[in-house]
Amino acid sequence: MKQVLSQQEIDSLLNALNTGEINPEEIKEEEEKNKVRAYDFRRPIKLSKEYINTLYMIFENFAKISSNVLSNQVRTNINLTLGAVEQISFDEFVHSIPNPTIMGIFHSAPLSGNQILEINPQFAIQVIELLCGGAESKEKKGFKKDKFTDIELGIIEDIVVNILKGFKSAWNEILELDPVLDSLDTNPQLVQTMSPNEPVVLISFGVEIFGQKSFINICIPYVSFENITDKLSIRSWFDMGKTYDDSKYKEQISERLVSTEVNLTVEMGKTILTVDDFLHLEPGDIVQLDMRTDKPMKMYVEDKVHYLVQPGLHKDKLAVQVLQYVEEDVEI
Repeated sequence: MKQVLSQQEIDSLLNALNTGEINPEEIKEEEEKNKVRAYDFRRPIKLSKEYINTLYMIFENFAKISSNVLSNQVRTNINLTLGAVEQISFDEFVHSIPNPTIMGIFHSAPLSGNQILEINPQFAIQVIELLCGGAESKEKKGFKKDKFTDIELGIIEDIVVNILKGFKSAWNEILELDPVLDSLDTNPQLVQTMSPNEPVVLISFGVEIFGQKSFINICIPYVSFENITDKLSIRSWFDMGKTYDDSKYKEQISERLVSTEVNLTVEMGKTILTVDDFLHLEPGDIVQLDMRTDKPMKMYVEDKVHYLVQPGLHKDKLAVQVLQYVEEDVEI
C-alpha cells in the first residue's frame, strides 16, 4: 500500500515547490533515469542505429538499380521504393508473408549464411503475364494464386537472378559480393535455412506497376553481418582520405554503353488500309505509300528518328546507307 501524506506534509511540499527548494524537472529526470525499459527477447536488437542507417543508404541505392533492371527486362516502368529496415526474428518474417509466395534463397560470398529474396505473388503474376506477351492487366477481385507452374517459376528465376545483380551493385561501395541463387521455393513454412528465433534484418520494398502496389522483401540473418560490422560504420564508408579515379569509372561506363544493344528500324513509308482491303491482299498487289522514291527514308533508334538513309544492297543483302544525322530538335 502506498504511503498517504498528511496535510502538514502536503503543505510543506507545496511550500518547498513555491520557494524553489525542490525542482520538479530534476525529479522528473531522476524518475526517467531509474525507469526500467522493457526488452522483447523475441525481437533482439543486434545492429546499432549507425549500422541501420548505412543499410538504409545501401538499399535505397539497391531500389534505384533494381527499378531500372526490372523496367528494362519487362519493358514497362516499375518503381521500387525502400519501405523499412527492421530487426526481427526469422519466425516473425515467415509468418508475415503469404503462402504461396516466391522465395529465392541465395548466398553472397563472403557473407555468412543464406539470404532470402521474397517476391509478392501478385507482382510475380503481373511480371509473368508481361513477359509472356500480355498487356496491362488489373488484379481480379478475389483472385489468388494457389500454385506456380514450372514454366512460371523458370520465368521468375530469371527475374530473381537479375535482381541479385542489383544487390551486388548496391554493395559495391562497401564490399564486393558474389550473390548466387541456390533454390526457388513457394512455401515459406518449408524453408529451414535458419532457426525460428534467429535474429534477421528485414528490408521491405514497395513495388508499383500499372498503379498497383505490392511488396518485395529481403531477409538477411545477423550472422551475415558479424564479420563486416566495421565496414558498416559511416566513418569507414565515407573515409575522407579516399581518392577516386574518375577515369576508371568513365572507362567502365563507356565500355558498357558501347556493348549495349539497341533496336534499329527503317521506315519505308506509311499508308492507311481498311480491314476489308487488308483481308483481300494477295501476292503481287501494290500498296501505295506516302513516301516518294527519290526521298530518303527515316531510321529509328529505339523509336526515335536519328538518321536519314537510302536503301541498297551490301554483299547480296538488303542494307541502308546513312545520308544524314538528324538533330533531336529538327522536325522532318
